[in-house]
Amino acid sequence: MSRMATQVRRFSFVTLLGLFASSAFASGAAAQSPADFINDASAKGMADIEASRLAHQKSESKEVKDYTIVVINDRTTANQHLAKIAKKLDLPIAPREEIADKAKTMIPQVKDGETFDQAYAASQVKATEEAIQQIQEEAQTTDVPEIKAFADETLPKLQNHLEMARALQASR
Repeated sequence: MSRMATQVRRFSFVTLLGLFASSAFASGAAAQSPADFINDASAKGMADIEASRLAHQKSESKEVKDYTIVVINDRTTANQHLAKIAKKLDLPIAPREEIADKAKTMIPQVKDGETFDQAYAASQVKATEEAIQQIQEEAQTTDVPEIKAFADETLPKLQNHLEMARALQASR
């Protein structure tokens, strides 16, 4: 890869990582519509997957690489589940490109070097806490059984991600 392409990629990753770390997940007592929840959760899942893919490439730590594989697999499964729910409920879902564009704005910003793993772990702690909060709030306020089932399936995995991310953060 050319030096320029590497720099552009690094800049893009850093920019997107910062936006993800600062983005707030849905909060408050009001539930999102099922379609809005699925679009938002899917975009955040895609951002988490992409950030983890980049971290997997950049990190030299076995622990970070192991963590990224778990996140990529679990978040991919969750997004596939959300897509099935949307199809089953015949919900008006944003086009994949729109969700991908939204996800790009959410990828956390992490610098290269010694602090990369530490910054990635910190961003994962924050993003996972926010994802858990969003899904818990939606599960408590929705009347859609498929979304409640999604939450029941996904929350334990996210809680595991949070424990792992906190352990990574503590070890850095």
